[in-house]
Amino acid sequence: MARRDRLMTPTSLEDLKPVRDRLRGIGDVLDPKDAEEPILAPGVRAAVKGWLDEIRARDALAAVGLKPRSSALLSGPPGCGKTTLAHHLAARLGYPLVTVGAEHIMTSSLGGSEGNVAKLFAAVESLDQPVILFIDEIDAIGGKRRDSSGDTGGAVSAMNSTLTVLLRRLEAFGGTMIAATNRADTLDPALWRRFGMQIVIDLPDEDARWAILKRYGLPYVFTDDALDVLAELTEAAAPSLLRQLMEGVKRRLVLGAMQGTQPASLVEAIFSVVAETQPHPDYDQPPLWARSSSSALIITNVSADEPWPPERKGD
Repeated sequence: MARRDRLMTPTSLEDLKPVRDRLRGIGDVLDPKDAEEPILAPGVRAAVKGWLDEIRARDALAAVGLKPRSSALLSGPPGCGKTTLAHHLAARLGYPLVTVGAEHIMTSSLGGSEGNVAKLFAAVESLDQPVILFIDEIDAIGGKRRDSSGDTGGAVSAMNSTLTVLLRRLEAFGGTMIAATNRADTLDPALWRRFGMQIVIDLPDEDARWAILKRYGLPYVFTDDALDVLAELTEAAAPSLLRQLMEGVKRRLVLGAMQGTQPASLVEAIFSVVAETQPHPDYDQPPLWARSSSSALIITNVSADEPWPPERKGD
């Protein structure tokens, strides 16, 4: 059986130790059971479902001379869940995710980065069970080729050489690969063309923010009115910031109950977290972090009617 077919067929993953041993120092291995289902925009959700359907229907596609696409590039702002999505997709197929960052590949030694790229693909291809390869921050090794004339230190030549090796290994790779970048505009066009899909993971809209806030507020139950207001006031916030906000509120509830310093209201809890967190500098400032008088008034009005402390689900 060809390696491509073997790698696309799910197998038992009862023991990941051999995979972790084989990839030690090359990449990290994430277990499918630890994956978290992401909250996705409708277009992204449809794209992911379509890709999963392709992979599972490879025999039907083969009958008309097609193959499932085997690679995808995820792009978008930092903190929007690209790694979470890659892990979830691998888990849906029953595969572990092999995550590789720039720190696993880039080195200052002559020829070291090129060698690390080759070593990575050789190690993944040698495995006896299927995995999904995930290269994070691929722009660090896949940036646009530059003119190396006058490159006395050899740094530009080394980067161009590393990209060439990456392109060749991707072309020959028989498995499934996902890559992520926050800077899609910096990728080399030849690398861009190597991906069968290019999916943008953008900042969440209001409905998605509501769902994210609710998820990370659990096991505490916040009213729909409170979540409505928070979703409105966190416009332009990344999922990572929304998670940080709700986990900060929960932390204050737990520690406050232990120490007798529990916040007196939702608004006090929210603004105490806002005071110690900041959005990524590249993002627009969400209204909640702008600390405008109007946003403070809106959340204060909701807080007045919010049960406090909130009910804890399961208690």
